Amino acid sequence: MITVRDLYKRYHGPHGSGWVLKGLNFTIPKGVSVGVVGRNGAGKSTLLRLLSGMDAPDKGTVERHCRVSWPIGLGGGFQGTMTGRQNVKFVARLHGGNASIEKIIRFVEDFAEIGDAFDQPVKTYSTGMRSRLAFGLSLAFNFDVYLSDEATSVGDAAFKDKATRAFKERVGDATIIMVSHSTGILKDLCQSGLWLHEGQAYWFDKLEDAITAYHKSIGK
Repeated sequence: MITVRDLYKRYHGPHGSGWVLKGLNFTIPKGVSVGVVGRNGAGKSTLLRLLSGMDAPDKGTVERHCRVSWPIGLGGGFQGTMTGRQNVKFVARLHGGNASIEKIIRFVEDFAEIGDAFDQPVKTYSTGMRSRLAFGLSLAFNFDVYLSDEATSVGDAAFKDKATRAFKERVGDATIIMVSHSTGILKDLCQSGLWLHEGQAYWFDKLEDAITAYHKSIGK
């Protein structure tokens, strides 16, 4: 279960900024997968970073009573001068323990499908290659909650299908919190919805109701 209490977030630039998210309060129950919808710039990726712990709120709290992945699809968090293999080995040591390191490396190398680039510095990777690596690395661990930021839109059609199947295999055993512009994939994987609008978050027990509210806000 993840509980968000009175959460505020903004990014501070030289000229200041308004709140990206302001006063969010909601709880994501155990075993309920959630589709996150909203306009570009509504704070969807920011919210995932906060839920994962990669970023910190300016005010409020995120309570995690479970193991939460980093946001799959963002492709960030890697050490650029290290190879893909070295990055995976480092993360495996932190999360998986020495006994499973080689198994984790083999899984990620196979899933990411980036060929010889796996042994090249991550700073030479394209955005898509970083995302593939992050996707495979996330799936190598048994998280209670998987965060996905447009992860199923990465790569060619075959890889997109592979990514979608991987998530479907985890529905039921784990929670998925997914940002996607494809309502089809959200309907396939999620039961409930979270609509971000003008800094606020609106929870809907039914995903379809969240999608309807979002479409009304953009005149569809």
